[in-house]
Amino acid sequence: MNIQDYLKSLNSHFKRDISTELTFRGDLQRLLESLVPQVKVTNEPRRIGCGAPDYVITHRDIPVGYIEAKDIDTDLKAKQYREQFDRYRNALDNLIITDYLTFVLYKEGEFVTSVQIGKVQNKKIITSF
Repeated sequence: MNIQDYLKSLNSHFKRDISTELTFRGDLQRLLESLVPQVKVTNEPRRIGCGAPDYVITHRDIPVGYIEAKDIDTDLKAKQYREQFDRYRNALDNLIITDYLTFVLYKEGEFVTSVQIGKVQNKKIITSF
């Protein structure tokens, strides 16, 4: 799966207006495993000390990163998520926080970069590039 196929799949679910955050999880898992075939992405892994991030990324069965996903077009800077995001950032060496369209990377608790591959416009997901 490439990014265009990923966005097309997200949009097919999103435009029906009955989807939730969980609806898109398989799409993100397939995208990541296609882009980086040497890793495994597990959706809903076992709970860890700091909580239950939505995905764990492993390489040779060793956790190398975590992803916390919120619903499409969620404000990732919203106050309601601050405690959870801070807890994960402080406990996890490599963390991505996403709304499936914007990906914010933290390494050892520090912001590294943010990438937006799509956005919602007129109730439809469109590419950002």
